[in-house]
Amino acid sequence: MKPPSRLLLALPLLLLATACGTGEATTSVTARPAAGGTLTYATDREPTCLDPHVAGDMPQAYVAQQVLDSLVALDAKGRAQPWLATSWDIAKGGRTYTFHLRRDVRFTDGTRFDAAAVKANFDHMVDPDTQSGTAGGYLAPYRRTDVVDEFTARVHLDRPYSPFLNMLAQAFLGIQSPKALARGKEANCAAPVGTGPFIVRKWNRQSDVVLVRNPRYNSPPPYAKHSGPAYADKVIWRFIPEPATRFAAVQSGQVDVIDALPPEDQRTAEHDDRLKVVVRDRPGNPTNLALNTSRAPFDDLRVRKAFLYSADVADGLKSVFFGQYRRAGGPLSYVTPHYSDAYENAWPYDPEKANALLEKAGWGKRDGDGYRVRNGVRLTAEVLLKSDITPNQLALMEQVQATAKDVGFQLKLLRLDAASVNTRYQAGKYDLRDGYWNTNTPDVLHTVFGSEYAVRNGIHSNATYAKDPALDKLFRAAQATTDPAEQQRLYGAAQRLISAGAYQLTLYPQTTRLAAHNGSVRGAALEPALSLPYLYDAWVSSR
Repeated sequence: MKPPSRLLLALPLLLLATACGTGEATTSVTARPAAGGTLTYATDREPTCLDPHVAGDMPQAYVAQQVLDSLVALDAKGRAQPWLATSWDIAKGGRTYTFHLRRDVRFTDGTRFDAAAVKANFDHMVDPDTQSGTAGGYLAPYRRTDVVDEFTARVHLDRPYSPFLNMLAQAFLGIQSPKALARGKEANCAAPVGTGPFIVRKWNRQSDVVLVRNPRYNSPPPYAKHSGPAYADKVIWRFIPEPATRFAAVQSGQVDVIDALPPEDQRTAEHDDRLKVVVRDRPGNPTNLALNTSRAPFDDLRVRKAFLYSADVADGLKSVFFGQYRRAGGPLSYVTPHYSDAYENAWPYDPEKANALLEKAGWGKRDGDGYRVRNGVRLTAEVLLKSDITPNQLALMEQVQATAKDVGFQLKLLRLDAASVNTRYQAGKYDLRDGYWNTNTPDVLHTVFGSEYAVRNGIHSNATYAKDPALDKLFRAAQATTDPAEQQRLYGAAQRLISAGAYQLTLYPQTTRLAAHNGSVRGAALEPALSLPYLYDAWVSSR
């Protein structure tokens, strides 16, 4: 299937006006929006914290998109547009941004949105006690915010940082009430307070989050389809980890919308008149296995290359994901700005090349089980996985394990609880770690491969421990220019070095996969920054 254009991927698409499986917009929806009712939404993963400033994983962003507004929004072409900030000035040199703010917005606890709130939020994101791996990482160049007057905030960076506005459009950097932030991490995790269309009423752990309509909402983003409060009175945000149960719930109408549509059920959903389907690949660094280059065996480039050649990812995706996921061969998802397709096939499945590289690296002998040994030590690598990995993902890991064995690697798949995974990850005690990084700018390469993020503890987003001065120089240069052609050249050069370094076994793009019951809900959409579900315009229709 031909991938949609980048422009179409960025559009906020009406879920129920989308042709099944194709992503091509239609104009078939004629129903008129109606206020009231409860919308039930079901997803696969429960957030560990509802405050997106803390840590920063996609389940947090999904909920935050419904609760928090941002300073800026992105339009269909990826350009920053006013939201809570009405305009901004960028000083010569690109180190200072002055934001002029709306004067008529309040947080749902009654606190006024103003320049002091902007300062409090940025300071919260970069505070080490917040433990922000995403928002804090994006704000690495941040130094301070000056409150020029009640509705003017001047943000100072320590270097030019062209991705700054794009980052601000993400839900991870959504603006929260400074009064609420002062409550502390536990209270903020349970119920962050924003200016958004919905309010967190209650988080029922391991069950759902109850959101209720903000009756005084007056600050929708420019891509919204209406103004004023949201249509739905309430949103029940359910957690249903089991794929078959989740799909059955939307088929029967027990829930109105599901996320993480199981790939094995996609064709069924597309041919079910009760359902509408939309699938959108997300920008950023695709799902991958990061190779830890700071320790053996992957401190040897030849061994890293051999491992990449050993993995038959394409066939694995066909069998495990039923052909519904495309292979991602390079360090950027194909829908990311300045993506280059030159590295999609850099590491095809080639066991002959893998075997030759391992021979050259000194792993010429095999034991009775077929694994390579050197000086009495088996060629072993531990793969760090969370215990809640989906059955499809686990099956793909098992296929990688099997083809790696064919050339002599012993892969040990370690399924651990989230806390144990995080502890080992922060300490660098792993050989391979599954992950991804969704973001709307090619500067994700800096976040994932920049030397400053290859640290123990702290903001450790560089899981490969890549430390290449040439890469760091390219990242700084790309951040310092706003010329698209120059950015294309610099980020293209970065993709070349990353691919040559064999730092990741890239697998498939992260994807938003929704199905809705067309007899119960209309108007659910995807926002432009990260293609996250956006329920402000959704309304409950009669069955």
